[in-house]
Amino acid sequence: MLYLIAQYFEFEGLANLIRYQTFRAGAALMTALVIGLIIGPRFINMLRVRQGKGQPIREDGPQTHLAKRGTPTMGGLMILTALLISMLLWMDLTNPFVWACMAVTGGFGLIGFLDDYDKVKKRSTAGVSGRVRLLGEFAVAGVASWIIVSQVNTNLYVPFFSNIYIPLGPFYYLFAATVIVGFGNAVNLTDGLDGLAAMPVVIAAGTFAIIAYLAGRADFSAYLGIPHVPRAGELAILCAGIMGACLAFLWFNAPPAAVFMGDTGSLALGGALGAIAVAAHHEIVLLIVGGLFVAETASVIIQVAVYKRTGKRVFKMAPIHHHFEQLGWKESTVVIRFWIVSIILALIGLSTLKLR
Repeated sequence: MLYLIAQYFEFEGLANLIRYQTFRAGAALMTALVIGLIIGPRFINMLRVRQGKGQPIREDGPQTHLAKRGTPTMGGLMILTALLISMLLWMDLTNPFVWACMAVTGGFGLIGFLDDYDKVKKRSTAGVSGRVRLLGEFAVAGVASWIIVSQVNTNLYVPFFSNIYIPLGPFYYLFAATVIVGFGNAVNLTDGLDGLAAMPVVIAAGTFAIIAYLAGRADFSAYLGIPHVPRAGELAILCAGIMGACLAFLWFNAPPAAVFMGDTGSLALGGALGAIAVAAHHEIVLLIVGGLFVAETASVIIQVAVYKRTGKRVFKMAPIHHHFEQLGWKESTVVIRFWIVSIILALIGLSTLKLR
């Protein structure tokens, strides 16, 4: 918004400064961070009053989690408020990628909100039907994929190699939507411990801020041998906004958490990362950078598949962070070690930019 205002009224000094994506990325991060820290206490108090007993806790989960009863959920509303204000202020609203990612962030956030609301209202961990949720997610992701594909080709680029890609043609629409939906639910599954999902999202967003910026620059993308996606650099600002909003949320979500992110936040953030990866044509790299989220999802799939077939469990409890809790790791130990894993995976993902 400020970007367009400065251009429209020909504020030369301001326009020259705002045209730099790096400046706007830093401004977006700080804007989302400050807004999140300011509105956080009021949001938490409002949620506590309205929800009463807070988020329902799984009876079959770790017994240590029963002490968290009464903690309000839907903290994702705080994240989305700070993020969307930051996006509207600092991003170029004429960029189709911005609207595609905004549609996913807002649409997935709404689906997550309805799920959280249903859980709190019914005092159950079930929430909205899985089929209904997936249908809504694929509808939103399908629209976003259509917008994104109208600006890019339908090739799937292979990391570690220059100019090697798989032409997916019309199948790319389904592939893109699956990436967005899959990553939204992967982050959702990871959000099971205080601070566990927020910091890896910050790390992944920071990584993709670099990737999106480089992909949007013809000179850097040619030098690195990565696909050039005109106007994708604007997504670095979105990534920075995600970082700021999540850092503000983490201030209140640090153990012991004063508020939970809920599906409202986790679905929106995961979907946003998926949409950014699709727009920047680094879908496979997302699987590396977000490897922690992938592992969490894989642990659930493996656990369910093996149990249905053999009646035995591969992990003591799924998702995998609960497995380590059952092994005797403290919650803070699991969280910090998973953060370290996220940093390592982010560095590996960044290395794909040059190792081609």
